[in-house]
This record gives sequence, structure tokens and C-alpha cells, in this order.
Amino acid sequence: MIQSTINRQLTPAVAKGFVLLSCLSMLSCAGLANKPLSASGADKDWPSFGRDFTNQRLSPLTQINQDNVKGLKLAWQFKSGVAASFQATPIVTQGVMYVALPFNHVVALDAKTGQELWRYKHERRANWKMCCGPANRGVAVSDGKVFIGTVDARLIALEAKSGKKLWDIDVADDTALTENTSSLSKSDAKSAKEAYGGTGVGIAMAPVVFNGKVMVGITGVGYGLHIAQPTQSAPLGAVVGVDGRYGRPGFLAAYDVNSGKRVWQFDTIPTQGWEGDFVETTSDGISLNRDVAAEKANVKNNTDAWRYGGGSAWSTPAIDINTHTLFFGTGNPSPQMNDISRPGDNLYTVSLVALDTETGKLKWHYQQVPHDVWGYDLASPPVLFDYHTGGQHIAAVGQASKTGWYYVNDRTTGKLLMKSDAFVPQKNLFAKATKAGTVLYPGILGGSNWSPSALDERSQTSYVAGIHAPVKYTLVEEPATSDTAAIRYASSEPTTDPRWGVISAINLATGKMRWQVKTEQPLMGGLLATRGGLLFMGEGSGNFNAYNSQTGALLWQTKVDAGVNAPPISYEVDGVQYVAVAAGGNAIFGYTAGDNIVVYALPK
Repeated sequence: MIQSTINRQLTPAVAKGFVLLSCLSMLSCAGLANKPLSASGADKDWPSFGRDFTNQRLSPLTQINQDNVKGLKLAWQFKSGVAASFQATPIVTQGVMYVALPFNHVVALDAKTGQELWRYKHERRANWKMCCGPANRGVAVSDGKVFIGTVDARLIALEAKSGKKLWDIDVADDTALTENTSSLSKSDAKSAKEAYGGTGVGIAMAPVVFNGKVMVGITGVGYGLHIAQPTQSAPLGAVVGVDGRYGRPGFLAAYDVNSGKRVWQFDTIPTQGWEGDFVETTSDGISLNRDVAAEKANVKNNTDAWRYGGGSAWSTPAIDINTHTLFFGTGNPSPQMNDISRPGDNLYTVSLVALDTETGKLKWHYQQVPHDVWGYDLASPPVLFDYHTGGQHIAAVGQASKTGWYYVNDRTTGKLLMKSDAFVPQKNLFAKATKAGTVLYPGILGGSNWSPSALDERSQTSYVAGIHAPVKYTLVEEPATSDTAAIRYASSEPTTDPRWGVISAINLATGKMRWQVKTEQPLMGGLLATRGGLLFMGEGSGNFNAYNSQTGALLWQTKVDAGVNAPPISYEVDGVQYVAVAAGGNAIFGYTAGDNIVVYALPK
């Protein structure tokens, strides 16, 4: 058993917030702000990606609690037969579990026994380039249908009772140019290696359904050129920002649940105003090290930059059902890490965006990192909650960032209300690439990557899965010759420094850490909190853990034969509470692949 440790090998800035337990009493906050924005009235189910439209990932179930969790046993296990990166959140409603498998196959299982009820086998379009591997974050279930977005940029509706395909639409085409290693310097060893990812349109997020519309966004449009297959010793390989007309604007769109007809589309890169205000700092005053004068002079050479702008939509939106407002995060601009051809702030990339759910019109945006050249996408899903500050209750939206801070914004205006202390170490956060190579972190891997956070509104606590993984940010620059064009690109690749993960319990009232627990491996997958005082999280080693959500103490641990790199859920059937998670590893970190859905309960 791997024993989680606290405060080991941490920088002073992060360590000072660890284990502040004795002076922290858990708040008891009820009232109108604690009213759930439910996707379903059935507290026993897990009917939507984040359990409800808030994305809080907090189960109200209490049968499994701090006193008895040590008795959890495997209730059933399902082997899907598809061993690959497995990131899906299972959906459970009315005794049936619906799971998106890698490569967009879907299974329906008896949630009590694990018996397979039906299976949909997805046939991908021939020769379609997958930018980002076969993983999928999950399905949406509503109106008697199961909806899934696919790696080949389709949105499919299945009949929930049978798995029969009801409709199948193309969400986006695949016309964007794709980078290749021929763009690299011949003196760069990476030019002789095989690329395994780049620009290519797909859908990773689980859709969300609201008011007769299924909403989903595309990914891959701002991806850099990925070189060399990752392993545990060398996660990610190298990501290279090749200059050129690669990519396209991302978007989030809504489709009619019955016909699949598109109702509206919001492009993450506007055709007008994409340059923004050429800000020199983040909204809270941190220098972005930009050469604004050079960027402004370069606009005339790149008036069509918006056509290739990037801004993927990686994670399932949250929805305020009272104001009909949708919140989602956007990815990096394109080309990634190389800004020659995209001067300006590159709106609306690396932003939290609020839209009208009925029209798709922009209400506001908050750009965490203008003119991003580091890969600081808003990858972790936004979370809605009632923020308690100064005796006030403010409707807020929180987001765990790849920069290593937790942001809280006013849900109505987008104003920044609070930015937490850093929950991972930070160094050279917004430094430029250099020819010698600049070591920085959090860097492209996170902070908090796509892993969903969990939030307890009563105690005003956010639980965040974090990654410490230093990268070297290197510039390659060669002048033009009589035979060759000028070459300039930047690349991020992992260093040999120690890497690890950390679970953080963040006091939203103060931005300080209530507690933190370090893990041996970077955390990729997501969290589940329960009213039983528990926090569940898996690791790439195969460990699946339950912690005391007030203290961070490890209460239970089991081992799976593949990486547990997906978000857990909890549900109840016939009076029995279950905890379920997909275990199929993660290719980015080289975590062991598998095909498991594992489900735990207390012995009868």
C-alpha cells in the first residue's frame, strides 16, 4: 500500500498551506444559496456528468461514511474488452449505468449487478485524424436518449432502452492543416521522431442536455505537434508549437435533442476583435512578458489569424438553470506556444466564457491568460456554487486552473472575486522560451488538468486534483538561407525533475489550503465528494483511495490492475450505496491501460 504523505518535497510557498486542520472548523451554511441545481430529482442517481448542472460532484448519500468506509468491498466488475485510456464518468439513472468506452463505444449495464444490457459499437470515419487519442469523458442521458460526442467530430443519439442509433450528425469537418516533423530543424533530434498527435478535430467532453438542447464543443483545434509516445518515465513526450496556418476556431454548439438540428453555435475565436486590448498583465497584475509593440506592428501581416485561432472546448459546461447561463472553459490559441502569426490577446482562448443557453450569445468572458504561449487551457470543468464572503452570498463560478490557482468569478458579471493561494509549486510561470531552455511549472501538464474538481458548498471547500511536472521550454530559431526558409518554434518537454500529484482542500472563503495530501504520481482523473464525509480519488498506479474530506487522512485503499484515471461517482440501488469508477489508465502519463469498470459497496 502506498501511504500518502504530507508536506514532503514541497516548496515553502505551497508547504505553508498544508495541514491547517486544528484551526479550521467546518462551516454550516444552508439557505437559498444551497438549493441544488438538479439535473434530476433523484438523489440516488448520478444523472449527469457533474451529478447535476452545478458540476459540484458531491453525492448526498451517507450510507458509506468515515466510520465504515474501511469495509468497502468489490461489488462487481465489468471488463469492456476495450483497453485504452479510459476517462469516462459513468451515468446512472433508474438502475441503469451508461458508460462511454474508448473509441466512442457505449455500454448500458445493470447498475446493481454489472450485467451488460446492450452495446453500441462506433464505426469511425475512415482516415480521420484523432488529435487527442481515443478517450472520451462520457455520455449524457435525457429524453429517453443517450448522447455521445465522438473522436471523429460527430454527435450521436442512441435509444436509451436498446442502444439503437436514432440520429448521427457531423459536428465539424476535418479540413484544418496538420503539422508534421518536416517543419522542424534538422539539427533538432525531434525532427527524426514520429509525431503521434497534432491538429485534428474531435469531441472529448461529455455532452450536457438542457431545455431540449444537447450542447457539446470540439477539441484539438489548438493542439501542438506531439512527438514520441509517452511513458511513465517520460510523460507527454515533447509538444512543439510549429508556426503556420494550422488549426481552426473552436466552438461550442447546441443541437435539438429530437432531430440533431443545430440550434446555435458560439465560436471561441471572434472574426472581429480577436486581438483584444493587448494587455501586458493578467487581470490581477502579473506580467505576461509580452512585446506588445511588436505584436501591434505584426497585426497587419496576420489579419486572418482568427481563421486558425484554436480555443478548444475540453470539458462539460455548468449551467445556471435560473438565469439560463452556460459556463465553459476554452483552450489555448493556435499555433500552440508559437505566437508569430497570432498577435493580440487571442480572444476568447484560455477563458471562462458565459453564454445564454437559449441563443448562444456571449454574456461575458474572463481571460485567465491573454496571449497564452504555455498551454494553460481551462481544462477542468467550471463549478457553480453560492460564495460566502463578508456576510454576503454571491452566485459564483469556480475553476481549478492549469496555472495552479483556483479562481472564483461572479456568475453574473464575470468579475474576479477570489484567487486562491497556489495549490502546486510555481516557477517561471509566464517565462519566455529560450534557446538554452527555461524550466517552468506548472506548465503544459497542469496545475489542474482536465480532472474535475469537487465542491462542498456547506463548508465552502473545493477539492482539487493537482499535478507537479516541470517542463523545459525551449526556443529553436534559425535564419533563412538560400535553400531554406527561416525556422522558429518553441517546444515543451518534461524534465528529469521529480513529478508528483497533490489533492488540495481549498478554503473558498480565504483562498488558503485547509489540507493537502501528496501522491507519488501526478493526478489525472477527478474527484468525488460525499455527504458521508469522504473524498474518493484514483491514481495511475491503480490505487483507488478514500480520504476523510475534513482532514485528508487516508481511510481506505484498494488496488486495480490498471490506472484509475477517471472521475468516481456514487449512486444507490435498492437501498445499497455504490461507488464506481472506470480504470483504464492514461496514455499521456504512460499509466497502465485497462478495460475495467469497478464498483464497490459495503458487505450486506
